[in-house]
Amino acid sequence: RDHVKMAPKANSKMSREEELLLEGFNKNVSTKSSALFYGNAFIVSAIPVWLYWRVHSVDMSAYAIMFVIGTLISTWLLAFAYKNTKHVLKHKLAVKREPAVTKEIYKKLADDKKVSKKEKDERILWKKNEVAEYEATTFSIFYNNSMFLAIVIFASFYILSGASPTLNYALSIGGASGLIALFSTGTKN
Repeated sequence: RDHVKMAPKANSKMSREEELLLEGFNKNVSTKSSALFYGNAFIVSAIPVWLYWRVHSVDMSAYAIMFVIGTLISTWLLAFAYKNTKHVLKHKLAVKREPAVTKEIYKKLADDKKVSKKEKDERILWKKNEVAEYEATTFSIFYNNSMFLAIVIFASFYILSGASPTLNYALSIGGASGLIALFSTGTKN
């Protein structure tokens, strides 16, 4: 058998640049992003309740438990999809934005001779990650919300139009949020 030998831990302290680089590949989201994801997911998951109440004439009080459970499950699945989509997009966007960010940072620091090359590189890496993070977050929310609502409306009015309102709601919400979550786990290059 071939064994892979690891380098000895002579210096276990990472540089700031290495920390920033590793942070960029981390799939965990910040508390702020998580709150944003769950808040958006809840609002978008609750929109179909209005559709079923006003358009399909479903009695809110009689089906309140179904609406609450459906909204909560859908919220979790949408937030999961946001996180996955953001993670995939962030790296692609970081690569695409690097030339523009590099140009901007060099332009800002052109007159400052005290800044070392290493510090400029760290600032570029930090700014690139910040821009990619913001763009990936906003696009992930927009894309997944659009797909979710389109699937819910299509399923509700066309595929499940003859089904009972409870079955229509359960399948259209469950199907739409499940599909969005499933699509977000795919690896498309």
